[in-house]
Amino acid sequence: MADLGDLSWHRVVGAAAVLVVAVGIAVILRLLTGRLFRRAGDTRWAWDDLAARLVKDLAVPVSVLLGLWGAARVLDLPRGTLDVTAKVLTAAAILFVSLAISRLIAGSVTSIAMVRQGVAANVTIFANITRVLVIGVGVLVMLQSLGISISPLLGALGVGGLAVALALQDTLANLFAGVHVLASKTIEPGEYIKLSSGQEGYVVDINWRYTSIRTLSDNIEVIPNQRFSDTILTNYHRPAQDMSLLIQGRVAYESDLERVENVVVEVGQEVMNEVKGGVKDATTLVRFHTFGDSSIGFTVILRTDEFDDQFRLKHEFVKRLHRRFAKEGIEMPYPRRQLILPDGEGAHGLVSG
Repeated sequence: MADLGDLSWHRVVGAAAVLVVAVGIAVILRLLTGRLFRRAGDTRWAWDDLAARLVKDLAVPVSVLLGLWGAARVLDLPRGTLDVTAKVLTAAAILFVSLAISRLIAGSVTSIAMVRQGVAANVTIFANITRVLVIGVGVLVMLQSLGISISPLLGALGVGGLAVALALQDTLANLFAGVHVLASKTIEPGEYIKLSSGQEGYVVDINWRYTSIRTLSDNIEVIPNQRFSDTILTNYHRPAQDMSLLIQGRVAYESDLERVENVVVEVGQEVMNEVKGGVKDATTLVRFHTFGDSSIGFTVILRTDEFDDQFRLKHEFVKRLHRRFAKEGIEMPYPRRQLILPDGEGAHGLVSG
């Protein structure tokens, strides 16, 4: 009995040593993978970040689980206890692997979205759906590994899912509306939109229930996805991101319209070539359209690279055109009316209004 007791003590010490070694390896791997993850973050390639994240997520739990299994084998546990331990450790390993793979796949989906839609893209709806599906499959596999039959569970989920669907009708409507909006490519993150209800801004994110847009005043407006299926919207990035910029102006009746047109075209080309946001190879257009009470109205058509650039372009164009008109002696008259009185009742006069 003494020899058996000594042998059991040695096994306990051996199991503890195995656990200490496993924990030490886990700490070392944590430090190494942390450095690897930071190094991968310095590169522009996104896939090395995902691979480093996967290694970092699995390093510690896998090392600890292997250490626990090794300790169990060293202790030489009874067959039944060893089988239960193996099932529990296998289930824990499946859970940790499922979590790590869900993060990997969600990150891959996000990276693909960023490649397709630009750096500004942030579509969490697909990433969240992917993460839930992978974790759900992992949980089912884990339960199966524990000897729990998942067939009754799937049947219960089917019946319970119907009740949940009825209770979460609005939430599911927003979810499917968001998926539909992205699948139909009506809007995408980074684009500037305006709803018929008045909200407008850059699309920041489309998640499982809401769409976030950033207004020009840098505020975030949150709109239910279902609203995009029921409202009329204008997408200022479709069919192309560059857009026409219309600026109204007017000149006096006495002005030489040919000379006015030439001056406006020169200023417009100068602005589009020199100001950030102008389309350099575009042509400035001038269209006279109205005989007003005291002036002839015209519209100047410029091209801007993006919706937000129009304000800078319009600002510079108005300043330079005003300065050029003053230099050329081209008058932009104030509104005025001329009253012609009958002879004997007074002289001809001008009344400004």
